[in-house]
Amino acid sequence: MMNVDSIRKTDKSPQFHHEQISSSSHFLVELINNICQSSKREPERIGAYVSQFITYLQPFIHHTINYTSYVIHKHEKLLILEQIKELVETSLQMILSTKEAGGNPKNVQWHKIVETNSDALIKLIRKLVQILPEQSSANGLMNGLCENIRQLISTLETTKITNQGQYIDCQARMIEVLRQLARSMKTINDSIDIRHLANQLTREYNELVHATYGAVGTANTNELSIRIKKAVQDLGFVLIELIEKLTQNKSKYEFDSVCQKVVEKVSNVLTALQSNLRGTQACINAASTVRGIITDLDTTILFATAGSLNSEHVDETFADHREAILKTAKILVEDTKTLVAGAASTQEQLASAAQAAVRTITKLSEVVKTGAASLGANDGEAQIMLVNSVKDVAVALNNLINVTKSASGKNIDDPEMQKLKECAKIMVTNVTSLLRTVKTVEDKTQRGTNALESTIQSIAQELQTYSNGQRTGNYTTPEELVRATKQFTIATSKAVSAGQSCQQEDIIVAANLGRKSISDLLAVCKSTAYATDDRNLQQRTMDNGRACVQTYKELLEAIHTLIQKPSNEIRQKLLQYSRLIAQSTHELVQCAAQLKGTDLIDPDDPTYIAENELFNAAQSIESAAMKLSHLKPRRKIKEINENLNFDEQILDAAKSIMNAASALITAATSAQKDLVAQGKLSSKSSSDEDGQWSQGLISAARYVASACHVLCDAANGLVQGCGTEEKLISSAKQVSSNTAALLVACKVKADFMSQSMARLQAAGNAVKRAADTLVRAAQQAVDMQQEEKHFEVSTRFVPGIAQEIKCKEAILTKERELDEARNRLKAIRLAKYGHSEQESADSS
Repeated sequence: MMNVDSIRKTDKSPQFHHEQISSSSHFLVELINNICQSSKREPERIGAYVSQFITYLQPFIHHTINYTSYVIHKHEKLLILEQIKELVETSLQMILSTKEAGGNPKNVQWHKIVETNSDALIKLIRKLVQILPEQSSANGLMNGLCENIRQLISTLETTKITNQGQYIDCQARMIEVLRQLARSMKTINDSIDIRHLANQLTREYNELVHATYGAVGTANTNELSIRIKKAVQDLGFVLIELIEKLTQNKSKYEFDSVCQKVVEKVSNVLTALQSNLRGTQACINAASTVRGIITDLDTTILFATAGSLNSEHVDETFADHREAILKTAKILVEDTKTLVAGAASTQEQLASAAQAAVRTITKLSEVVKTGAASLGANDGEAQIMLVNSVKDVAVALNNLINVTKSASGKNIDDPEMQKLKECAKIMVTNVTSLLRTVKTVEDKTQRGTNALESTIQSIAQELQTYSNGQRTGNYTTPEELVRATKQFTIATSKAVSAGQSCQQEDIIVAANLGRKSISDLLAVCKSTAYATDDRNLQQRTMDNGRACVQTYKELLEAIHTLIQKPSNEIRQKLLQYSRLIAQSTHELVQCAAQLKGTDLIDPDDPTYIAENELFNAAQSIESAAMKLSHLKPRRKIKEINENLNFDEQILDAAKSIMNAASALITAATSAQKDLVAQGKLSSKSSSDEDGQWSQGLISAARYVASACHVLCDAANGLVQGCGTEEKLISSAKQVSSNTAALLVACKVKADFMSQSMARLQAAGNAVKRAADTLVRAAQQAVDMQQEEKHFEVSTRFVPGIAQEIKCKEAILTKERELDEARNRLKAIRLAKYGHSEQESADSS
């Protein structure tokens, strides 16, 4: 590596060098794709493509090195130069592997190596292009970002676009980038680092333009190509306007107006992408509907678990629904065949097949839920087994629809077509399992075994999905991973006990619990692992999660064998599997500890629960305040939907606040017991003497909960039209006051530097901020109403005197009511604190 201090600035500007880098990158990416394609079946083109690649690679590297001369910090220069070095090395690997592939269609092993090197090289080029604007932003070159977007817009007209790949792949990639851009827009009001946000928007638009090349080149009509290109260009112009607004002190109205324009342009791009693909859009809509069905089935399982899934008709039996379930399931099999065939058919046929499959799975889920309810709440495990079976079918159909969407229009030899066949097999297998469950669900001598077989099959499919390498959209905390391992340990214990007893009832309970705990563990394990950048720790977490589930699957298989052929040898294996699972679970907990570091918190810690619930309460209050601020200007218009939405928000806030209060009291009790154990506080307290502080943390926590109750009642009353803004403001201020009292109570005896104290302090502050926000929103509404009030004053003599008399009467009435309210408040405080009247008056 060269000496970074020896790089001299050129006579060109950094914007010039970046334009050249960006322009070269487009051609390099296109040539890399060409080289990858020719290495498989076009040996006569390899030489020409490689020569062109070298021709563009040299100026790309040259301008990148020159660009580093304008970077101020030495470590940032080294970062860019390291990226260049890795890019050159990867380019060499790609060329050498292309030489070995030689365009021979049978040389499949080298084809995969070329694809790997090509993908790595494209990622490095894009990463390098993304890093450079960040350095420009750090040096105050915000204008350069706008210029970059202009350059990208112009490349859509000047770049030669070739027809390579499939339109559906380009469409999916563009939609994903647009979703990322939409998420960035949602955080724009909360962003502190404006330059980072500008970089992010520019980077996302860069990715969008690269994906647009493929979509324009593979569109089936020239009209569609022009429409997509125009929509993406319009989005770029609005993004330039937004970035310029970010650097200026514009009014909130102007800024919000530009943000709304960006959202509209994003919507226009999505509309353009989907305008000519009715079948693909139908698959997207169908997958969304099926995901909703899966969620609904999860809710039904919760009701069955709680023993609350009952039929509306007393005399109803499962036999009344068996034939309907079997008939609908068979129709779904036929719809599945049509859906698979639709991948090679027209868009109209694909849309029709997707819509038919959704209608059938919707009907099937309804008849199964009704049938499960007819079994009665006393047979909850059978209900869970039945609903789980149809849920497996819905999950398989969701995967099948997504793969069908990806495989649509592709050749029979394409890997997506192979995935489609595999998904279709899983779909048929799950439907067959549902049919078997329906026929035997009332047979108490067999349903435990059937539940076990269904769970083993479900775990195998879960493992296959777990190992597909796809990242999850959500990230979870190490605490949630620890909680999932605890549930998994309980499920393992249940399974071992069921294996020892071999009773059908024990087996069905173990199978249902195991299915739920496995699903949760794999989901949490994957989302937690991908939250870290440590590849080694990430892999260990994934491997340990897989080992836990794989061993659990073998445990269930051993139990299944034991039911068929009982033997002591297999019974001994159950204990061996149990020990292996315990070992893997311990390793998984160790991974969670490393993911969190020294700050790992026991998820069952009452203080931790109180903290989370209190933060949730704060977020609910903030959300209600925001909703209130939008609702008040339109108060005179009776909009039912707005009121309903706000009512739902208030109910959510109330529920979260009650959970926080309950958990907070538990934490306060635990903290007070700790103080008693340490001798810092007497276990006995006299409520007559101590008043409000008699029970320390617990009494303070209860005051917070009580104030939150009043606050929610006041807010809800305001929405219903039977309350006032003043009552809401008073209630919110009481929340702030009681929260402060809680924090004081925490500090009296507790360790000020402890982690629990710090967490509760932060949570309390969050609730206080949320309550203050609600006060400000309500106060603005009051001020707005006062501004809108118009008094008509009569200029005639007699009516004028009458108006004056009425005003004086109202003033005297209000003064009398004010005096009465003060006397009531004084009496309440005297009864509460036992202070003298003078002290109470002073405190007022």
